[in-house]
Amino acid sequence: MKNVLATLLLAGGVAWGAVNFGITIGPPPPPRVLAVPRSPGPGYTWVNGYWYPVNGRYVWHEGYWTRPPYEGGYWVAPRYDGRSFYNGYWDGPRGRYEHDHRWDRDHDRDWHRDRDHDHDRR
Repeated sequence: MKNVLATLLLAGGVAWGAVNFGITIGPPPPPRVLAVPRSPGPGYTWVNGYWYPVNGRYVWHEGYWTRPPYEGGYWVAPRYDGRSFYNGYWDGPRGRYEHDHRWDRDHDRDWHRDRDHDHDRR
């Protein structure tokens, strides 16, 4: 009887190991359409605004000018394929480089929606 019970518990544990859990929040809202501001200078790339999931809801990320993380890098926009959301990232000759939302506050990297602090760089 102990062997039967152990076998059932082990089989149940294996079955549970194959189960995946996820949270579905559905597709993001339509993108906002805004005018693209003038480029701050050579070497900048415009990243369109997009919705991205945070804690079970979508948050709007304003479009912005930024420098690619390396020469020849290009932005691959985030996307939703009807089932899953895929974050945007940089790609190019040096490979994939994940976007970090902390960059949005790094004034030496990106040209931000709050440009009052950088009038001399226009």
